Amino acid sequence: MLVYFHGLNSSSRSLKAQRLRERLKPHRVVAIDYPAHRPGDAVARLSVFLSGLLSRQPAIEPALVGSSMGGFYAQYLARRFRFSHVYLINPALTPWSLFRTRIGEAMTTADGEPYLVSEALIDSTRAYAVANPCDGVTTTLFLDRGDEVIDYRIAERLYADCGRLMIWDDGDHAFQHLDEAIETIRRQLDAFDQPRDQSA
Repeated sequence: MLVYFHGLNSSSRSLKAQRLRERLKPHRVVAIDYPAHRPGDAVARLSVFLSGLLSRQPAIEPALVGSSMGGFYAQYLARRFRFSHVYLINPALTPWSLFRTRIGEAMTTADGEPYLVSEALIDSTRAYAVANPCDGVTTTLFLDRGDEVIDYRIAERLYADCGRLMIWDDGDHAFQHLDEAIETIRRQLDAFDQPRDQSA
């Protein structure tokens, strides 16, 4: 099973979510909509979702994929729930610096909710930062050097000593190498599903 966290102003019906569902069959891909622009509410909703999902299937350790701001929440929640692997696509790992240049900017979520980028929003993201990403959570990062929104070097630096880094020279924030990333994810999901030797 794979859990997908969408990015800011996106949804569980995004192109990435659709492609993951289509290309990873017969593996199950689950995603929900959550208020990525309200960090406290986002973490609360995702936590309830994961608690329910994992309590219904306690023997399963799903993989987790987070895109952009979803990568920020994935990094945080991967320290509070058990996952077989975490994948981050062009993640916004320091959103307080990303949002700083957009204070006062009006945005709209995928569901049509308007909001302003404010100091309060920026400050609220800091509560969900991960001080030490090299704490044993197995993570693969998919990064495009051509990302025009997020400097890929932030994620590269944070995970240089502990993550598997797959970096492409071109692309953009929408991420032009999803097919390659999906193949990497598929191989690991297939491996997780292999029967284990019970004689050991």
